Amino acid sequence: MIGTTTSMTLGGHFTYFITVFLMVAGLFIVISRSNLIKKLVGLGIFQTSVYLLYIAPAKLIGGTAPILSDTFTVYSNPLPHVLILTAIVVGVATLALGLALVVRIRESYDSIEEDEILELDSHTQDHGKTT
Repeated sequence: MIGTTTSMTLGGHFTYFITVFLMVAGLFIVISRSNLIKKLVGLGIFQTSVYLLYIAPAKLIGGTAPILSDTFTVYSNPLPHVLILTAIVVGVATLALGLALVVRIRESYDSIEEDEILELDSHTQDHGKTT
């Protein structure tokens, strides 16, 4: 009986394990990579994990859309789904802006590697102070 309860509990929290894995993977990519495109991909993965974090508890097993009827007694809350749709639109717009900034940085510095950009920027500032 205890084994069954434990396995049902772990199975019920499967989406949370996936969410935590995606959060850690996205954060690791953002911290460990110096390529700006890879950092944006890491942010996208992290953002997707947040979507999953909000959507997972919103769907109840056996729950239906909140349409009042005598045949249904369990309803799922549609509000998190609506909020996540809005968040997806904002996330796509933010990602597009980030990619546009990377293009402009590439045009200015001829690189999208963060280390090279910082080195070029500090080199330019050093020459500006000496002259």
